[in-house]
Amino acid sequence: MSLSQYKKKRDLSKTPEPGGGRRTEKGKLKFVVQRHKATSLHYDFRLEMDGVLKSWAVPKGPSLNPEDKRLAMMVEDHPLDYAKFEGIIPKPNYGAGIVEIWDKGTYEDLSEKDPGKAEKKLLSDLKKGSLKVVLHGKKLKGEFALVQMKSSDEKNAWLLIKHKDEFAVSKAYSSEKETNPDSPINLAIKKAKAGRQK
Repeated sequence: MSLSQYKKKRDLSKTPEPGGGRRTEKGKLKFVVQRHKATSLHYDFRLEMDGVLKSWAVPKGPSLNPEDKRLAMMVEDHPLDYAKFEGIIPKPNYGAGIVEIWDKGTYEDLSEKDPGKAEKKLLSDLKKGSLKVVLHGKKLKGEFALVQMKSSDEKNAWLLIKHKDEFAVSKAYSSEKETNPDSPINLAIKKAKAGRQK
């Protein structure tokens, strides 16, 4: 657990992003997916683990279709309070742009149901490069796998894959189509397009 990289990249006196946070209640671990319009639009997938949010940037967003293997680039740990963060990161700060919560909920290890043992297993599996979890969100439900790409030159390259279960879909899935058209990011994109058309 370390937030040194997170803090090194940010001047927390100039950005509204949280600087810390700790687990305030026992029970199920939390997850969050944040939609982030920075240099490019992407999704940040975060799992509570070891007192921080283990984080992956997912360019195309998560999918409920098991045929989709979404690239997920592991990034620096984020503080637990980041799970509640929505807002504007002003320029020229790192990650400048708009952040909104796309989905959130709780999660558990696929095989270890004992909360006391599950987190240790998750940390062990993370080091091995293969996580299997069950998400309980509003949009993302059921079994997912995060698998590190061993053949990649990028050590932080993973794949986010939906398992085949009752929540999986066989049709094409787009995270964008599951987004509120009046979300802060979508309204900003519409405003920018309108400005260019003038």
